[in-house]
Amino acid sequence: MAALRAAVPVLALLGLCLGPAAAATPLVIWHGMGDSCCNPVSMGYVKKMVEKKIPGIYVLSLKIGSNMIQDVENSFFMNVNDQVREVCGQLATDPRLQGGYNAMGFSQGGQFLRAVAQRCPAPPMLNLISIGGQHQGVYGFPRCPGESSHVCDWIRKTLDLGAYTKAVQEHLVQAEYWHDPLKEEDYRKNSIFLADINQERGINETYKKNLMALKKFVMVKFLNDTMVDPPISEWFGFYKSGQAKETIPLQETSLYKEDRLGLQEMDKAGKLVFLGVKGDHLHFSEEWFDSTILPFLQ
Repeated sequence: MAALRAAVPVLALLGLCLGPAAAATPLVIWHGMGDSCCNPVSMGYVKKMVEKKIPGIYVLSLKIGSNMIQDVENSFFMNVNDQVREVCGQLATDPRLQGGYNAMGFSQGGQFLRAVAQRCPAPPMLNLISIGGQHQGVYGFPRCPGESSHVCDWIRKTLDLGAYTKAVQEHLVQAEYWHDPLKEEDYRKNSIFLADINQERGINETYKKNLMALKKFVMVKFLNDTMVDPPISEWFGFYKSGQAKETIPLQETSLYKEDRLGLQEMDKAGKLVFLGVKGDHLHFSEEWFDSTILPFLQ
């Protein structure tokens, strides 16, 4: 007992010196096509799951628009560059994020948050986790999420008619990351979003510097994905140029070989993490999330 009483002042002094335990790093999440910030079976569920596992964490689930309906609609029809600009404004004015934050994007939210990392370095994004994001774009919509099938039927027809026309590019989100390997020149010239953030028209050194500032860039690919075409886009790979059958990994692309985004350097430094999970697009278990994703948030 005497020894315990003697130790108490020492422990108290250590507490004063060390201060309170460090607060959990905030998390920003961005939903995918046809989803919303607060859907209780998707982003709302993820938010609660993270808050349960990391007590005291601040989780911001991004909403584009004034309500959930607008948020869903904007995931189809609001210019992605405008969405990214709006999100950058939200993050810059949120006092709880100013010390830095982790980001986790689901499906198209993955490449949208990468654009945030490249374009808006303040406040600093620390780790980027892309869950099913299509970083080299898509060349097809085999299937649509939830109740959006009629919308995607219209999107397919629109993309077939003219994905790279000015009107379609500016008003259809999925056209802005449509990557036609048979029309690479049209893609490079006319894609107003993906071709820009992937340095297809020249090197923006700021984009490269900002992306390389990440501690980790984690890419999750769904091994049985029936929604993303091609699924290897989730690991930053794509179709070999000029055809739409053979795919190549990131390391064989010109983007990597020329290191236009700094991905080669990041890869060699151990900053790129490629994860595979069994299941269809965005289908994962809480157990997998806890064991595989949570460590990047703690």
